Amino acid sequence: MKIVNFAEYPSIVNQYMTELRDVNVQGDMLRFRRNLERIGEIMAFEISRTLDYRKVEIETPLARMQSDVIDTQVVLATIFRAGVPFHQGFLNYFDHAQNAFVSAYRKYKEKDNFDICIEYLASPRLDGKTLVLADPMLATGASMELSYRALLTKGTPSHVHVCSVIASRQAIDYIKKTFPEAHTTVWVGAIDDEINAHKYIVPGLGDAGDLAYGVKE
Repeated sequence: MKIVNFAEYPSIVNQYMTELRDVNVQGDMLRFRRNLERIGEIMAFEISRTLDYRKVEIETPLARMQSDVIDTQVVLATIFRAGVPFHQGFLNYFDHAQNAFVSAYRKYKEKDNFDICIEYLASPRLDGKTLVLADPMLATGASMELSYRALLTKGTPSHVHVCSVIASRQAIDYIKKTFPEAHTTVWVGAIDDEINAHKYIVPGLGDAGDLAYGVKE
C-alpha cells in the first residue's frame, strides 16, 4: 500500500494546511471551505498522473492531431458533511467522473463513547472502476472503512484512492489492515501522531464540518 504524505516535501499544500489549522484564520468559513477544495484539486491532479490514458484524434482550427484523454472510469465518493468541499476539489478536475455519497456519523451513547452509523448511500456500480474516497479528517479510520464497506455493495473497484487532509498515525495503521493492500493508495496532507479521548486528531484542526458549515446542535 502506497502512502503519499504531502507534508514530507515542500508545496503550496503546506500553505493551505497552515490556514486550515490556524485558529486565527479558520473562523472564515468561506476560506476554510476553499482551502479544503484547493487541497482536493491538488490531490486530484496527482491522482490523474497514475491513471490510464488513450489517444484520440481531434481537429484544431489548423490541423488534425492526436491527444491523450483519460481511459479510466473514475468514481468520486465522499462522506457527508465535511467531505463536500473537499469532494468539490476532485470534481473540479475529474469533471466527467461519476459520484457517490455516504452519510457516516458518530452516534453517541455517552461522552466519548459512540458508534459510527451509516444511514445513506448513493452510488453507481463500482466494478472495475477507480474509486476516490475522500474525507478531510482520518482520525481512527472507522468511518472510512465502514463507508468503503457500504460502497462495496455496489461492486468491487479495481483501485481505491483514500484521500484525507489530516490523518492520525493510528488511522494510517488501521487503513493498512482493513483496505486491500495491493489496490489502495492513501493521500494525506499531513499525518499527526495523536488522537485524544474524544477521537479528535491532535494537533489536527478541530471539527472540519463545524468549521466549514457552522456548529451543529
